[in-house]
Amino acid sequence: MLLFDSHCHIDFAAFDSDRAELWARCNRLGIEGLVIPGVNPAQWLNAAALCEQYSGFYFAAGLHPHWINQQPWFSPGTLLDDHSQAQIYQQLTAQLIPQSAAQSAPQSIATLHGERALAAQKKRCVAVGETGLDKLINVPLVLQQELLQLHTMFANEYQMPLIIHSVKTHNEILACFKQMPPRYGGVIHAFSGSLETAQQFIAQGFLLGVGGTITYERAKKTRATFSKIPLQYLLLETDAPDMPLSGKQGERNSPEYLPQIAQQLAQLQGVSVEQVAEVTTCNAQRLFGLPE
Repeated sequence: MLLFDSHCHIDFAAFDSDRAELWARCNRLGIEGLVIPGVNPAQWLNAAALCEQYSGFYFAAGLHPHWINQQPWFSPGTLLDDHSQAQIYQQLTAQLIPQSAAQSAPQSIATLHGERALAAQKKRCVAVGETGLDKLINVPLVLQQELLQLHTMFANEYQMPLIIHSVKTHNEILACFKQMPPRYGGVIHAFSGSLETAQQFIAQGFLLGVGGTITYERAKKTRATFSKIPLQYLLLETDAPDMPLSGKQGERNSPEYLPQIAQQLAQLQGVSVEQVAEVTTCNAQRLFGLPE
């Protein structure tokens, strides 16, 4: 039984003391891979380095809205000016286009995309994000919307899926997608909306991330939603070291708890945990373009 954690911040300092031992335990539990979401440009470099070091690690490049105010080129209280947009775009491109291609004579878009795919595969960069909207952070929503639009434009241009962060903003994100539809889908991280909202995201080509929330009895709406969505539209995730499972509040969350999330989803769906593992892992491989 093989499992894949589609959203795990294993690059964070909370794992610095025991990362290797932890990943060895995960492997013994059948967890074969994970995606490290991008949160800011400096962090991408560390994530990429870890992907070189550990088999099964992949990463995404994205500027999380929570980190926009920390960028040295950003002017607080403003929208994204041309300079800021250019900075983000250049930094994202650096993760996906080999330097030799960027500095060579002009090439066709198809050729550049082909080289991007080879470079990204080598560096294990498999998605754009995480990006999205969050009403609980001190960043103007209109600025977050501009940032989401920029990531969507980039993902469309370079044929990549998106990793979407959404906190109390499902409707606003759907509105953004109407203005600029993502062409290559992605995943709604830690989805906790209604069945109707889930179906709207699925119609846009998105999968839904299933995390530790479903282990809480009080999460009745989320549990009910995930009991009805076909497995073909779901990914497993931990969001470690955050979002601890029920009974582990106050503790460091860990990718080694992914089997417990799989087991809970199996119970909600009335299927075997082996089926959950097989389908969700295949979903991750397909979305992120990974070898099966």
